[in-house]
Amino acid sequence: MIRNIFSLLITLSVVGFFSGTPVWAAQKDKLVIAIQPTSTPEQLSSQSQELKDYLQKKLDRDVEIFFPTSYAGVIESLRFGHAHAAFMGSWPAVLAMTKADADILLAEVREVFIDDEKTEAPYYFSYWVVLPESPYRTLDDLRGRRAAFSSKLSSSGYVAPLSRMVEMGLISRKDGQLADANNFFGEVRFAGGYAQGWEALKAGQIDVALIAGDVPKALYNDVLENTRIIEKQGPIPSHVVMAAPGISSELKHELVEALMGLNEESYRPLMRQFVSGIFVRFELATEEHLVPLKRMVEMTGLEFIDK
Repeated sequence: MIRNIFSLLITLSVVGFFSGTPVWAAQKDKLVIAIQPTSTPEQLSSQSQELKDYLQKKLDRDVEIFFPTSYAGVIESLRFGHAHAAFMGSWPAVLAMTKADADILLAEVREVFIDDEKTEAPYYFSYWVVLPESPYRTLDDLRGRRAAFSSKLSSSGYVAPLSRMVEMGLISRKDGQLADANNFFGEVRFAGGYAQGWEALKAGQIDVALIAGDVPKALYNDVLENTRIIEKQGPIPSHVVMAAPGISSELKHELVEALMGLNEESYRPLMRQFVSGIFVRFELATEEHLVPLKRMVEMTGLEFIDK
């Protein structure tokens, strides 16, 4: 069942989950990190010992790493003081910043494609594409036609392209309602991923699809070599490390120093398990990193949902 993330957080606080005092407040010699799930918690837990050992050595304190079973659980862990910090995606991070008063510490620099160039950056773009023989030259030409977004949880495959439509005046938010692509397209589907959207476009099941610069090289090249770009949106921020409100500046500094040590290339395979499969390194960041996505969320009115 899908439910709004804020409903979950409110429910937790109502039943007494929020004690008013962070759990880690009385554990001054222990650091707790929550990591947004990228596979099953069981798999991640078995792989986390190397990261835990590294951090304990660097910080000279006990470290606990845990994997909430949902995106909401990561935000909740920061909001209610069950974790000092968290590794998380950009859309949940925007919510952690605005609803849980969390602070951004680091941004991920990742291997991405920006237009025709492969590069390393803390952001990327996504693109609306049509088949080469398509008569459609602009998004406006596709009114009443068939479109596929990647996923309702995708920043680059849903939030960013929908906000671009709002920005272009193709759809609007009337009476405080959410921006809705169904008010423009004749058919809207969520393909479940960029590869699935590309297959649907090739099969003639839709008229326009999306591709983002953070997909595997083979998929990106296949799509770009066999389609025509009609619109672009971004920059879309990469994954981040967020800190819970109330932790000391000294601890933030120590944590940042330790995590920056993971920028050595020998740690890259490890970090690709816990941040993203295209992780290159961390860099210092401020809330400005998340501002483009925060603006997109505000333009569309979308709220992150959890299953």
